[in-house]
Amino acid sequence: MGILSTFAQAGYYYEDSSYYYTPTSTDEAAIAAVILTFFVFTFIFAILAYVLSAVCLMRIFQKAGIEQPWAAWVPFYNNWKLLELGGQQGFWAILAIIPVVNIVAAVFMFIAMYHVGLKLEKEGIFVLFAILLSPVWLIWLAFDKSTWHEEKGAASLTPVHVTNKPTDTPKAA
Repeated sequence: MGILSTFAQAGYYYEDSSYYYTPTSTDEAAIAAVILTFFVFTFIFAILAYVLSAVCLMRIFQKAGIEQPWAAWVPFYNNWKLLELGGQQGFWAILAIIPVVNIVAAVFMFIAMYHVGLKLEKEGIFVLFAILLSPVWLIWLAFDKSTWHEEKGAASLTPVHVTNKPTDTPKAA
């Protein structure tokens, strides 16, 4: 018999109860408290992230002249409207919940974000914020002084009522 099989059999028969740990009720309560605290903080963070993104989207929708800025607060519909503002089909917002298809939907979302950035007077490279740091992209577009220019980027698929169109009539002197 080889030396490895001898060690393997010797380990099989050796039993020492000092290697086993039996948790006490206080240990179980501490573990439950840690898990509960983790879930509570995760829930609070998710709510704050949702509120921040909804407020930012609402401001972007207002800049675009969408008559229903409340759409920013409705899940899936807010992404639908953002896709349409960027010249993409809105149904990609619904298809984003399907595995593998969500990768294609994300590409269309980034294309839409690129066009929304162009319409809000940003350079093309600005889309990197949308891809890598979406919260920064949302906050920047929502709270800067840029105005909506429908003629830039892809045509929006949602009706917008832009109030900052240049007038062709000369001003009276």
